[in-house]
Amino acid sequence: MRSMREFAGGVGFFFQGLRWVAKNGKWWGFGLVPALVAFVIYVAALVYLGNNATGIADFLTPFADGWAAGWRDFLRGALAVLLFIGGLALAVLTFTALTLAIGEPFYEKLSEKVDPLHGADDVPWWRSIPRSIRDSLVTLLYALMFTIPLFFLGFVPVVGQTVVPVLGALVSGFFLTVELTSLAMERRGMNRRARFGVLRANKAPALGFGVVVFLIFLVPFVAVVAMPAAVAGAALMVRSRLVPLPAEPARPAAPPAP
Repeated sequence: MRSMREFAGGVGFFFQGLRWVAKNGKWWGFGLVPALVAFVIYVAALVYLGNNATGIADFLTPFADGWAAGWRDFLRGALAVLLFIGGLALAVLTFTALTLAIGEPFYEKLSEKVDPLHGADDVPWWRSIPRSIRDSLVTLLYALMFTIPLFFLGFVPVVGQTVVPVLGALVSGFFLTVELTSLAMERRGMNRRARFGVLRANKAPALGFGVVVFLIFLVPFVAVVAMPAAVAGAALMVRSRLVPLPAEPARPAAPPAP
């Protein structure tokens, strides 16, 4: 029961972020620009992949040239479909990382606005972008270690249509939380290993937040609109749940009047 409450609490942080950007429309408007740029890039890439998936499948299967036409066409058609589905899954996994890289200066300011932190490490954005890209690539490699086996398990009857989608949403959601909370945690001086440690110790809220973001990001243009809310919600979750700020010491009481 406690894990379910913590999972639901993680979901709630996304809606808190949504409420925050709704009250601060200027930040929401600016946040749409990098998300829209990333969206256009992915749409162009997926259209190109869709138009050329058959040719790529032909190139990857020269050994099937001598097969009977039926079997050859079946193999290459199935491979083309797999290539497109794999590209779509990769797009969902990397959309957040690319959007954060494109909009690093803005999202950094948005995170600071949501999560004011005195004495935070102020790193210029042109120095933080290479580090963010490197960390995102490492996170992507970890994500692929889980998602590639799940992708192929998806073709197993029954299991592929029931268990695998749930596991896929949990894995993708966790790594989305890793990406989205990185801004607030980096401002606390936490490196990649420390951030992973905090999220592993708080799996339920991290999964709750990430899963709802993952499901929303599956809807193409909604991902663009929801990106600023996801960044704001991640900052709120770090501030109040994952790495809460220490309480200020109580002021000493004034001495009694003579």
